[in-house]
Amino acid sequence: MRPLDEKETTLVFNKLHKFVGSNLKNIVLESESHEGPDPNPGRYCFRLQKQRVYYVSESIVKRATNIKRDKLIALGTQIGKFTKAGKFHLTIQCLNLLASNAKHKVWLKPTSEMSFLYGNSVLKGGVGRITENIQVNDGVVVFSMADVPLGFGDAAKSTVDCRKMDPNGIVVHRHADIGEYLRMEDDL
Repeated sequence: MRPLDEKETTLVFNKLHKFVGSNLKNIVLESESHEGPDPNPGRYCFRLQKQRVYYVSESIVKRATNIKRDKLIALGTQIGKFTKAGKFHLTIQCLNLLASNAKHKVWLKPTSEMSFLYGNSVLKGGVGRITENIQVNDGVVVFSMADVPLGFGDAAKSTVDCRKMDPNGIVVHRHADIGEYLRMEDDL
């Protein structure tokens, strides 16, 4: 487990910024940790282990130095992974981090939740509410009407365009949803 280098940090922060915007400072700078056995556990940091990026308390990182790298499987919350091509993809495990700091949100009607959880994109007919000022390709966190985070994706249309499109038009292209815990449990 090692800290991210400059290029990796840039890729991770750019991807997170797409979803949380200026709230990225809450994740990076103002993140007080409450985990670990130490009375003052420190802050959260990003660490890389086997091409996966983890968001973990500094006190837990210090304790993990006693474990061999090849024996360490995971540590903290996995937020994403690097592909063989060097690109960074967010994984479903980062949903709580994104949901608490999301800049753009879409709420689904109860009838559309299952379709989204089966891996489909969000259609206009299934949108209950949508935040203002969403532009095309902005990162969007998808919630149920009861404010339960369901997943995230990219906006296919802006908020203005969504209001005048037909009910079968795609509003959000899905990246990840909580249904992946069942569909891909061996890969997570």
